[in-house]
Amino acid sequence: LSCLGYHINMLRRSILPLAVLAGLEACSAFAPISLGGLTRASIPNVRAISGLRGGASIAQTSMAAVGDAVPDVVFKCRVRDDKIGGDNPFDWKDVTSADLFKGKRVVIFSLPGAFTPTCSTTHLPGYESNYEAIKACGVDEIYCLSVNDAFVMRQWGISQKLEEEKSDASNPTNPGNFKNVKLLPDGACLFTRGMGMSSTWDSNRGFGERSWRYSAVFNDGKVEKMFIEGGAVLQNSGPDPFEVSDATTMLGYLKK
Repeated sequence: LSCLGYHINMLRRSILPLAVLAGLEACSAFAPISLGGLTRASIPNVRAISGLRGGASIAQTSMAAVGDAVPDVVFKCRVRDDKIGGDNPFDWKDVTSADLFKGKRVVIFSLPGAFTPTCSTTHLPGYESNYEAIKACGVDEIYCLSVNDAFVMRQWGISQKLEEEKSDASNPTNPGNFKNVKLLPDGACLFTRGMGMSSTWDSNRGFGERSWRYSAVFNDGKVEKMFIEGGAVLQNSGPDPFEVSDATTMLGYLKK
């Protein structure tokens, strides 16, 4: 689409994703106009990803690099509230990136989906079993992120026999998440897109938009280190590589 072919008010009313609008706003013809509060600064380095079903494309940032600020998003979490009672004593809680990452050094690993084989047999169990060893390297917390909603993430954690945290609210995702590795729902893919790690497996696996597999260290809301499988995000990839985002590799880096 030609940036010059659209009036800014038409763009505001269009059905184009906000990330696409941010990319258009980056064009000199529109800068420094704000698109409904979304500015070029809030979504840097927007690029198109083609090859989706029907020839469509989406937009996301380029892959995050060392020194970049992490995306500022709201995670829609479920926390335990025993006053509710019944079989499902949970309520919604908005948890922001700042709540999780500001002033902290955290490890995060992201994977294509809850309940999927490699994620369930190796990736999550590896970090869970090395939780204390990783924290002993000067890490405040460990998060597992997937483009799944809070309900799916909770049931996955239970199926993985993670120990639920039922009372301690010191972590913003608790009570109701887990004692060791915390499972972080990125159901709308906002954080994943902001990290430039969105990958769509439509014809290959029927997944739709998910996260490419990676791990990272965030230090006070900025990227300290990234381990990206294969070195780059692929679309509709046949292989699902798992060589550098594992807990052992992360420990090796943290112990240097």
